[in-house]
Amino acid sequence: MQISIVIPLLNEAESLPELHAWLKKVLDDNKFNYEIIFIDDGSSDNSWTIIKKLKKNNPEIKAIRFSKNYGKSQALHAGFNIAEGDIVFTMDADLQDSPEEIPEMINILEKNKLDILSGWKKKRYDSILFKNLPSKLFNYAARKTSGLKLHDFNCGLKAYRKDVIKSIDVKGEMHRYIPVLAKNEGFTRIDEKPVKHQARKFGQTKFGAERFINGFLDLVSLWFFSRFGKRPMHFFGALGVLMFVIGLLSAIYIGASKLYKLYNGLPNILVVDNPFFYIALASMIIGVQLFLAGFIGELILNNQSTKFRYNISEKI
Repeated sequence: MQISIVIPLLNEAESLPELHAWLKKVLDDNKFNYEIIFIDDGSSDNSWTIIKKLKKNNPEIKAIRFSKNYGKSQALHAGFNIAEGDIVFTMDADLQDSPEEIPEMINILEKNKLDILSGWKKKRYDSILFKNLPSKLFNYAARKTSGLKLHDFNCGLKAYRKDVIKSIDVKGEMHRYIPVLAKNEGFTRIDEKPVKHQARKFGQTKFGAERFINGFLDLVSLWFFSRFGKRPMHFFGALGVLMFVIGLLSAIYIGASKLYKLYNGLPNILVVDNPFFYIALASMIIGVQLFLAGFIGELILNNQSTKFRYNISEKI
């Protein structure tokens, strides 16, 4: 069995030699057949130089270098494309994920015939205010929205069967939701394992507080696309028709009410002086716009082409 370790990185030159040595020891001690894939996401330090030096004496290393920083999701996408292992691991390059978890994770994945085994950083060595608490809120919302009972969606250490990572499309900033993407593709055997989390040894985190805001927005997008991504008309069209019908019925009621009062000689006002007339008119206009949005969404979906993701400047 071959194992692939996909490691996205950005300015982690100090960590790379120690990480590689640690990985190599664990994998060699367990006699695994493996490859280590580094994805340099536009580092401005000498990370790429370190990777090339490591490659000289370690044929198991593969590497891709982006021309600039495109983000973790794009790095994982590139790594998944060239991964050849039957089981594919992802982990961060900052030494906070422990390679010693890999053998046990493989055993659990195989024994329970899982599609994905996600790490759970049960005890974290991060800022309580700026990382731990926002992470708990984020994970709670993700559980409620996705239906997956995972405690840590954003843990970098995960194990996947090969057919999972070859079936999903990781784009934007959706790396946080790979288990959800997999579930939407029919891979439902997903579980988690508590893993060791270590304090960062070198450098600083590359993610700020804005990642939680972006994460919640991505979660809303993922929920929408999982429900209506292939049929936007089902959402926008249905909502548009509902709004239009409400506006139309309101307009009919206003018109009928005026005719009734005129016929019976009752006190009356102009239709345009009735505030409900404008509510009815606005509802009809919004309904038409929503319906057109669904129609345009269907046109875009049926005529979409492959989009440029990232520029690879070098491969080894």
